[in-house]
Amino acid sequence: MSLSARQRVLAVVGVTLTGLLAGAVPAATAPSVAAAPDIPVANVKQHLADLQSIASANGGNRAHGRAGYKASIDFVKAKLDAVGYTTRIEQFTSSGSTGYNLIADWPGGDSNQVLMAGSHLDSVTSGPGINDNGSGSAAILETALAVARTGYQPTKHLRFAWWGAEELGLVGSKYYVNNLPSTDRAKISGYLNFDMIGSPNPGYFVYDDDPTIEKTFKDYFAGLGVPTEIETEGDGRSDHASFKNVGIPVGGLFTGASRTKTSAQVQKWGGTTAAFDRCYHSSCDTTTNINDTALDRNSDAIAHAIWNLSSGTTTPPTGTVFENTSDVSIPDNGAVVTSSVSVTGITGNAPSNLAVGVDIVHTWRGDLVVDLVAPDGTVYNLKPYSSSDSADNVQTTYTVNASAEVANGTWNLRVQDRATYDTGYINSFKLTFP
Repeated sequence: MSLSARQRVLAVVGVTLTGLLAGAVPAATAPSVAAAPDIPVANVKQHLADLQSIASANGGNRAHGRAGYKASIDFVKAKLDAVGYTTRIEQFTSSGSTGYNLIADWPGGDSNQVLMAGSHLDSVTSGPGINDNGSGSAAILETALAVARTGYQPTKHLRFAWWGAEELGLVGSKYYVNNLPSTDRAKISGYLNFDMIGSPNPGYFVYDDDPTIEKTFKDYFAGLGVPTEIETEGDGRSDHASFKNVGIPVGGLFTGASRTKTSAQVQKWGGTTAAFDRCYHSSCDTTTNINDTALDRNSDAIAHAIWNLSSGTTTPPTGTVFENTSDVSIPDNGAVVTSSVSVTGITGNAPSNLAVGVDIVHTWRGDLVVDLVAPDGTVYNLKPYSSSDSADNVQTTYTVNASAEVANGTWNLRVQDRATYDTGYINSFKLTFP
């Protein structure tokens, strides 16, 4: 992963209800989704052992311009060709050397709706790059093989990619996106990025770039009872940035690099107050530098997301949805702030089961008071201050009996931080009228 250190540690307080945005959107019924298969971690680890052998036979690394990288591309391509993928290799030049991207398409699915998953396959020159980023590369390889094994036929078209020269500045993925005609870019419904998913002292971080993709991953980990946090260490510093910069929805997973795991994160995930990956960009990034549990969980999460996001249109909540996705900063122990939505086109009063959706990123959930304020000024308390409430990554549905309120007008989500030493912001505010 190509990173520079940046200090920002925020836990996510997700209070998810049923929908929002500045405008109303009618909802549809959900299509049924085939359950994703379990991804055998032993298979993923075997791919890592093979990548380690390639590095060992080629000067100890798999870096751009080195024999170990081309051998890695050939290894992955042979696996995919053998099970029926249509593969192609893109060539580009960087730092005076030829680089390679591998693109693999699974036959079938709607070619006007393409779901992509990608990982960079190159290492730095100082080591074999087994966590960074053999881990992501091996996990999406095994997921692609699972698609073939199960004969999965998604609604959307599936495409997998392994990028070259990421460590030199996202060169391979930029080349792919920049050379993709605008009509083909418009067909990509989402790009999922996996860069370092087996760190030896792992955290569980989810990209927050696209709400639907983010929720897909967070829901999966919530089902395991594993808390997550928003990924910030690699913001804009892995291949998803190449897609995000041209307006393609992106998301992904990450287990941490050179930053130090905090004591709060140790309480949450175990491990020690040391770097998430002490071998980041070093010669010791070998097969011994992998946490099997993190690799297993993240590999299964990848399959879950690919199966769910490729099965058809994501199910919106039933009803008419209004949403404000603009970030609103919450000052530390400060003034009340609001996020607003304007409701129009709803006849009469609000329903007795008005669904209120809140997504707040904050380091201490208990410090917050959260209210819904109706157009006439009536206040509905959603979350009172609670000094003992330290939980984060909570997903809840608030149902408010607002039948006395006229529906049309401006509704406000009002938030105040009543204690010190923490930061956060309102990420989104939604109202759903059944």
